[in-house]
Amino acid sequence: MLNKGFVSLLKIMPGFLLAAVVAVLARLSAHLLPVHFISASVLALFAGMIMNVLLRPGKVILPGLTFTSKKILKFAIILLGASLSIHHVLLVGRLALIILFFTLITCFGGGYLLGKLFNINWKLSGLIATGTGICGGSAIAAVAPVIEADNKDIAYAISVTFLFDIAMIILFPIMGFRLGLNDMAYGLWTGTAINDTSSVVAAGYALTESSGDYATMVKLTRTLLIIPVVLAFSFIHIRKNLQALRTTSQSVLKRAHIGSLFPWFIAGFICLAILNSTGAVPLALSAAIKEASRFFMVCALAAIGLNTNLKEMRQSGISPLMHAVILSSLVVIVSIGAAYTIGIV
Repeated sequence: MLNKGFVSLLKIMPGFLLAAVVAVLARLSAHLLPVHFISASVLALFAGMIMNVLLRPGKVILPGLTFTSKKILKFAIILLGASLSIHHVLLVGRLALIILFFTLITCFGGGYLLGKLFNINWKLSGLIATGTGICGGSAIAAVAPVIEADNKDIAYAISVTFLFDIAMIILFPIMGFRLGLNDMAYGLWTGTAINDTSSVVAAGYALTESSGDYATMVKLTRTLLIIPVVLAFSFIHIRKNLQALRTTSQSVLKRAHIGSLFPWFIAGFICLAILNSTGAVPLALSAAIKEASRFFMVCALAAIGLNTNLKEMRQSGISPLMHAVILSSLVVIVSIGAAYTIGIV
C-alpha cells in the first residue's frame, strides 16, 4: 500500500514541480510590475500556455499537470473560504448590494441568452458569466471543477475576461473624470463592473485614494458571492448529469444519487468561509491559509495553461469572445445606470 502511494507520488511530482516553478515565477513577476494590473494567476496561465507550445509536455509531465489542475485546484478552493467574510458586506452597505443585484441579473441572465444566441456550450458560457459577474479568474477557477469544465474552456474564459479588464483599466479613469463622478460613485462603479481584483485595484486607485478604497471593498463583497454561485452551478451540473443518466439505462440511474454527484470539496470551502466570518479562525492562521490558497490557485492555473492546446482554443472561434465583450459592456452600462437611478452620482 505504501509502495503504491510512493509510486503515485513519483508519477505526479514532475508535473506538479513544473507548475509550482511557473507559479513562483508568475508571483514574482506580478510583484515586480510597477502597476499591479495583472494577477499572478493570469500570468501563470498565459506562461503555461506559451510553454505548452514550446515544450509539448509528455508522459512524464502530464500526470502531475492533471493532478495539479484537478486535485490541487479543489484544495485551493477549500482554502479560499478563509479569505471570505460576511463583514465585507456590512462594511460596504446596501448601495453596493443594490448595484450588484442588477449586475448579477445582467451577468447570468444575459450570459444565458448570449450563450444560446452564439451557440456556445453551457459550461464555457457559464464560466464567462461567472468571471464577469464575480471576480474574474478566481471565480472561474472556483466554478470550473464543480461543472467539470475542459481546460481549454477555463483558459478561454479567463483570457477574454482579462483582455476586457485591460481595456477598462485605461478607460475607467477617463470615463470617471469625464462623467464627474464623486469618489463613492466611481468606486462603486469600478468595484461592480471590472472583473479581476488586480484590475479593480488598478482602476480604482487611478482616480483617488478614496475611490480606490471604495472599489476594493465592493470587490471583496462580490468575491463573497462565489459561495452561492458555486452552489448554484453545482446543482445545475447535478441536474444535467441526472438528465443524461435517464437517457442511458434505468440500472445506471438506480445506482446514481445526488450524494455521489455533489462535489463535496465545496463543503470544506463553505465551512471555512463560515468559520472565518464568525472570527473563529485566528488572524495569523487565516492569513497563512489565504496565502496558501493563492499559491495553490496559481499552481493550478499554471498546470491548466501547461495542459491547454492553443489550437483547441482557437477551434472555439470568435463567438465566446463576442459573448464576453457584449456581456461585460452590458455590466458596465447597467452598473453606472443603477448608480444614477439610486442617486449616488
